Formats: sequence, C-alpha cells, structure tokens
Amino acid sequence: MNISVIIPTYNRYTLLKRALTSVYAQTLQPQEVIVVDDGSTDNTSYIIQDFPKITYMYQENSGVSSARNLGIKNSTCKWIAFLDSDDAWDKNKLALHVEFHKNNPHILMSYTNEKWIRDHKEIRVPKKYQKFEGNIFDKCLSHCIIAPSSVYLHRAILESIGLFDESLEVCEDYDLWLRLTCKYEVGVLQERLITKYAGHENQLSFKYWGMDRFRVQSLEKFLDTDKKELVKEMLVKKYTLLLKGALKYDRIAEIKIYKEKIKKYE
Repeated sequence: MNISVIIPTYNRYTLLKRALTSVYAQTLQPQEVIVVDDGSTDNTSYIIQDFPKITYMYQENSGVSSARNLGIKNSTCKWIAFLDSDDAWDKNKLALHVEFHKNNPHILMSYTNEKWIRDHKEIRVPKKYQKFEGNIFDKCLSHCIIAPSSVYLHRAILESIGLFDESLEVCEDYDLWLRLTCKYEVGVLQERLITKYAGHENQLSFKYWGMDRFRVQSLEKFLDTDKKELVKEMLVKKYTLLLKGALKYDRIAEIKIYKEKIKKYE
C-alpha cells in the first residue's frame, strides 16, 4: 500500500519535530510526508532542514481544516494517514494498519486506540472515548471518539464524502467522521498506537468554549437523511446543554435561539 502522511501545523516547531521523528521511526515507511504550515510565525519553516525528505507547504493562516485539505489535494497516494503536529505515533502504527486492511479489504478506514499524556504524565483515557468498529454513526453523535492522528483511510472515501468543512473553526474532525460513518463501516485497532499530548499552548480544544456550538452545526446536516431521528434526539440534548450555559451567563439572544431549536426538534 502506498501511503501519504498529512501533518497540519501552526507555531509548533518543537512539537512538529517530535511528530515527524515518530513518522520516520515507522517500521513501514510512507511514500510521502506532507507538512502544511498554516501561517506559522515561529521557526516552523526550518523544519525542511531537519527533515529534508518531507514536502513542506506554506499557506496564510486559514485554519486546520484548510491545512489538511491542502495536504489531501496535493497528496499522491491511495492511502492517507493524518497526524496532528502535537501528537506522535507508535513505531508499528502504519504496519498494523496495512496488515489490517490486507485482511479486511472491504473496509476503507481504520483508526486506533490512544494514550494520553498531560504535563509529562500519563493519564487515564475517559471511558466515553472507548473505540468501536463497524457501523458506528450512533457512537459518534455525542462527541468525537476518533482522533485524527489515529486515522488511516483510502482516498476514495474522501472523494465520496468530501473533505474537512473549512467553515468550522473546531470540531471539523467530528463533522467529517459523522459524514464518513453515515456511509461506511470502519475498523479499529485496539492497540494504543498514538500518543496525544495535552498541557501545551495553542490547543484548539482549550481555545473555544462550548464545543457543542460547533457540533450542532454538523448534526443539522443529517436532518434530511435516514439518521434524522437519532440526530434530532442528540440535537435536543445538545441544545438543552447550550441553553443552560446561556441562562447561566444571561446571553439573551442565545437563550431565545436555543429555546426555539429545542421546541423545533422535540
């Protein structure tokens, strides 16, 4: 299998070196590694000197979805693996994906379990991030159980469902996995083959409050599908949570919107 690795990054030069080191430590090497620099102002452009084999691309700051999409559009391989620049891979990750798909040729995407490190210490991964295989659309509704760095997929899937939604500032991965699992079954490698690091600056998950504000935008895309009843139930739950937050902070305009949404989907 020929494999493209796509790494979006923004002002993470030191972390990016760790991510790339994990790629080049793979027991099965990819055919190409594409780093998309989303307008960094640090030393990220020097990464080509540290890893001269990479394909380095620069764009004006446009967000992680735009960066990943640029990498996808410029990739040449049939199989794509994503890696966030603040994460790292186990050395056997790509080899185990390839083995899995050779044994399961009808499955075009797989993802893995993960290890979490916060402030240099390993922490327990919450139970809600348990991994599932098969037709898992319903398992993906509440929150994002699939880490981008864990994903390995055939580009035919992206040609079918489209790329990351660039209108979403965050939860772009949640959005894509919903579109994907709505149509495709997925495989899971239960080995913890990625390490996610927390506690450093510029993490998107820490930058935005009320992540459900973005998830409901994705969920509403499915109201005209055969998944609409499942989606309506989840929308009511999420808008109810958002309403509680709006009431707590006396956000008058949002209170009105969320009450109308709840009434609409109940």
